[in-house]
Amino acid sequence: MHVLPAYPGAGGVGTPTMDAITFGKAGLKGWRARVADAVAGPVSQRAPVTDDQVRAAIGALFLALSAMYVAKAVKDLAASR
Repeated sequence: MHVLPAYPGAGGVGTPTMDAITFGKAGLKGWRARVADAVAGPVSQRAPVTDDQVRAAIGALFLALSAMYVAKAVKDLAASR
């Protein structure tokens, strides 16, 4: 008997999972990817992290900055009404 996972990504059969590194790197496109690629090597040589972990952290930073920008825009829009 096959039991479905409680939520998508819970590790059921055929259900793709996304780890933190994959999630962080998902938003690295265009110039953001070039920035992450340029920084990842030197940082990973000086710190006990891998290139992928540095790229994921940069991707998460860009995601957070984008979310803050959208939240500010929504707040400004709501205040102007």
